[in-house]
Amino acid sequence: MVDSSKPLHCGRGPLAASLVSAADLAIRARGVNYAYGEGEARSQVLFENEIDIGRGEVVIMTGPSGSGKTTLLTLIGALRALQEGSLEVLGRELATLDDSGQVELRREIGFIFQHHNLFSSLSAIENVRMATGLKDGPVSEMNRRCADLLGELGLGDRLDYRPARLSGGQRQRVAIARALVNRPALVLADEPTAALDAASGETVMGLLHRMAEGPTRSTILIVTHDQRLIDRADRIV
Repeated sequence: MVDSSKPLHCGRGPLAASLVSAADLAIRARGVNYAYGEGEARSQVLFENEIDIGRGEVVIMTGPSGSGKTTLLTLIGALRALQEGSLEVLGRELATLDDSGQVELRREIGFIFQHHNLFSSLSAIENVRMATGLKDGPVSEMNRRCADLLGELGLGDRLDYRPARLSGGQRQRVAIARALVNRPALVLADEPTAALDAASGETVMGLLHRMAEGPTRSTILIVTHDQRLIDRADRIV
């Protein structure tokens, strides 16, 4: 657990360096610092972060609001520029990765945000299909995969519903399906179950674990305050 009175020092020091072999590493952070603002307004939220996360691990990152959890998540996802330190994700060093390399990396990552960010004019299945446009494959196979995944998340009878006709929890499950449909090597999830009831949250965690344990050995990194998820993690940082 992170000290609730301090910014995030995730795995500071040699923590986890010996737990994961180099060949199995999905994420490796060393000396990562991050601050917002300049001069007297400067506020540092990440301090010398060091962590190793392996392929197929389900890891939960906890800590108080404002401690830098989401900042670290967006750095790992190449959604924010690294300021200091070394951050290697899926074999790429982000400190030296150019723009095109970052785009390619993001295609291997499934992002689950706190807000669903669905297209209001598209149905549930059409929103999920949008993500499959990033991958090669037969259209029929992609359509089947979208429908199957939504069905697994309890939305099999809502495929043609637009977001306005869905509840908040249902919209979040559509967003989760969109993030997972391409079977990404890495899933970065920011409060994925905040809008879900206990049963739906358990369904989502079961799906994430199956991805981690399956052939793709997806790595799952979750930022959450949801105490229901703590026991489902392989590791808490």
